[in-house]
Amino acid sequence: MFEPVPDEPVGVADCGGERALVVADYHAGLEVALRYDGVEIRSQASDRRQHLLELLDATDADRVVFLGDLGNAIGNPSREERQELTTLLGTVSERVPVTVVKGNHDGDAEAWAAESERDHPVEVTPTNGIRLGDVGFVHGHTWPAPEVAAASVVCMGHEHPKIRLEDEVGGARAERIWLRGPLAPDPFVEHYGEADREEEESRDQYDVTGELVVCPAFNDLLGGTWTNAGQGFLAPYLPAGMPDAQAYLLNGTRLGPYQNV
Repeated sequence: MFEPVPDEPVGVADCGGERALVVADYHAGLEVALRYDGVEIRSQASDRRQHLLELLDATDADRVVFLGDLGNAIGNPSREERQELTTLLGTVSERVPVTVVKGNHDGDAEAWAAESERDHPVEVTPTNGIRLGDVGFVHGHTWPAPEVAAASVVCMGHEHPKIRLEDEVGGARAERIWLRGPLAPDPFVEHYGEADREEEESRDQYDVTGELVVCPAFNDLLGGTWTNAGQGFLAPYLPAGMPDAQAYLLNGTRLGPYQNV
C-alpha cells in the first residue's frame, strides 16, 4: 500500500489503479529565507528538481503527490521562489498529473499551480487532505477530513521528523527518519464528534483503524522535530493519534519505538 524508496526521503503509494510518488516538505525557495537570516547558500533549486525527476523515472510512478509545504514562504512567494515552483510543477506536469496537498506554507498555491499546468493537471487540495483509493494524504497542520483519516494508510508531512544520534564521545547528529504506526482512534473520534455534535451523528461512524506514516522532509536543508529529544509534535493529533510509532532510518533500519531510541 505504501513503501519508502530505499535511501530516499520519498515513498510510493498504491492508490488503486495508479502508483503515486509521495513527497513531503519540498520547501522551494528555502535558500531565499536563509539569506534573510544571514545564511548565504547558493540556490539548490536545479539540484532538487533533478533529484525529484530522477526518482519519478526510477519509480515509474503515475502521479506525484506533494504532501504540503511545496513552497517555503507562508505569504506570497518571492520572485525566485515562484520561479522554482512554476518550473518544477511545469516540468513534472509534462510527465504525470500532480496533486498538491495544501500546507501551511502554501497560501498562494492555487495561483502558481494554475500558472504551471502543462500536459497533465496540477490539482491543489484543501488543507484537510484528499483520499486516492485507500490511501489518505494530508499535510498535518490541520485535522484530516474524516474520509482521509479512515483510509487504510494515511500519509502526512509537516513534522520533518528526525532522530538525534550520539556517539560514545558525545558527538551528535540528526538523521531524517520515517515514523509509522497504527492510528489510535480516540483523538479523531473526539474531534469529529465535537464537530458533528449539532447533527447528533454517531461517534461510531469514524472508522480510524489504519496506519499513519509521517514522512521525512524532502529538503535536506530543513530543521525538524527531534522525536527522541523531548521536542513536541506540531500536528494537533500527535502524539496521541499514534502512540506506538516505530522509527526507521532512510535506509530501512528499524530503530524501534521513537520515544526509546
